[in-house]
Amino acid sequence: MTLDPHLAYARRMDRADGLAHYRKRFAGADTDLVYFDGNSLGRPPLSAIERMERFLREEWGGRLIRGWHESWMQLPFEIGDLIGRAVIEAKPGQTVVGDSTTVLLYKLARAAVDAQLVRDPGRREIVVDSDNFPTDRYVLEGIARERDLRLRWIQVDTASGVTSEHLAEAAGPETALVVISHVAYRSGYLAEAQELTRIAHDAGALILWDLCHSAGSVPVKADLWGFDLAVGCTYKYLNGGPGSPAFAYVRDDLQEVLAQPIQGWMGVADVFAMGPEYVPARGIRRFLSGTPPIVGMLAMHETLAMIEEVGMPAIRDKSVALTEFAISVAEEWLAPLGVSLGSPLDPADRGGHVTLRHPAMREVTARLWQQDVIPDYRDPGGLRIGLSPLSTSFEEVHRGLAAARDTLRTVLTERAGLA
Repeated sequence: MTLDPHLAYARRMDRADGLAHYRKRFAGADTDLVYFDGNSLGRPPLSAIERMERFLREEWGGRLIRGWHESWMQLPFEIGDLIGRAVIEAKPGQTVVGDSTTVLLYKLARAAVDAQLVRDPGRREIVVDSDNFPTDRYVLEGIARERDLRLRWIQVDTASGVTSEHLAEAAGPETALVVISHVAYRSGYLAEAQELTRIAHDAGALILWDLCHSAGSVPVKADLWGFDLAVGCTYKYLNGGPGSPAFAYVRDDLQEVLAQPIQGWMGVADVFAMGPEYVPARGIRRFLSGTPPIVGMLAMHETLAMIEEVGMPAIRDKSVALTEFAISVAEEWLAPLGVSLGSPLDPADRGGHVTLRHPAMREVTARLWQQDVIPDYRDPGGLRIGLSPLSTSFEEVHRGLAAARDTLRTVLTERAGLA
């Protein structure tokens, strides 16, 4: 029997893959389950499981409250600096871990528009695109109500994202803040971050980047590209676990300018003074609010160490190769069944996931889950395939797309009444 050429290619790529040996470091990667959802919740590293068990026994169980003084108080800053160094290319003291993505988005966006209103009361617009992730849009709608601001919507195609032309038309003398996702959650469109940042700055606006779908998958150069602010989650490509705390980046020269709106005891100049009034800390600490979620920070440390060891360019190279392979197989197997690509074709315009569109994909996704093939679904009709370079193999991609093809065929046959 002649070997399927796509399978032969996948096996050759796996043999040549310089990152292939990292796959065995992740729980479940040695099973037949196909995991296409690493852009929503990454697999846990085996060493993270060991680290958390050790923490429960030795640090929390053994040191108890002494742990705060011995190491835990510094953990948000240590891991923040590691993210800055390994993932987003930011110098120390600009990145901190704590709170959810939604809360950090609120804090940074509210601080930014407040500072802009002080500088220029005429800047009463926030620019955001219509297909940004829901939490971004909802947070900004709330801030606009609180501060009597206007939202200026960029209408984008759900198969792409915000372009430089879009932003140049939308941003102007009334713009206080621009909020854009570096990688669009639905299509995987990769925005031109440096150029869009320049356009925002030329308009006199601050820009807040959502890095949730790019951190750990796509190289980010926060300092070089002139970022003002950024927020990213840690449970996708950084494998921090369900609900692990997000990170915030605040450029160093803005840290003394912005007043964060959720004033809590952990963001004060002297945490244990328990003073009568709020006196903000200097530097990135002022963007903390409450007690850091220490247990939620532990797992991501293992993946961050791997990323620092490998380097983001190598991770990006494999990410592109994985998505290119997925698209080529889908073109041959799924396009004849009516499936279209809901992501950019050019890898330079695409992040780490691919969306395949067909009206039957909601049902296909549900059936695939029953077969231990785990993509996710996003309207309109999108089967979203998230490929984590450290834990995904090419043969796994082949196996999953074969299952998607066969399942779609079955669904279409049943709908046609021919089963």
